[in-house]
Amino acid sequence: MAKITFITNDNQTIVAEATTGSVMELAVQNKVKGIDGDCGGVCSCATCHVHVQPEHWEKVGEPSELENDMLEFDDNVSEYSRLCCQVDVSEAVDGIVLKVAR
Repeated sequence: MAKITFITNDNQTIVAEATTGSVMELAVQNKVKGIDGDCGGVCSCATCHVHVQPEHWEKVGEPSELENDMLEFDDNVSEYSRLCCQVDVSEAVDGIVLKVAR
């Protein structure tokens, strides 16, 4: 079981738990404001852009080339940007904190 904390732009904190799926699916299921997942998780819309807390960056790892290409179109990109549809829920990401980018 992985516990993931989302922080919305209005500073609402939502803690959600799951054992499978993507982090984007978890956010949508828990109605995290600002994470839409319009493309259904196929890395083609960037509506699930989050900023990973720096201390958790190694848990999620670097974005793929495709993910980086999608992030290039977003004005709010940082060195800690990820599309959460590309992060799988697993024990490896337990405890991460993600700030919604929009």
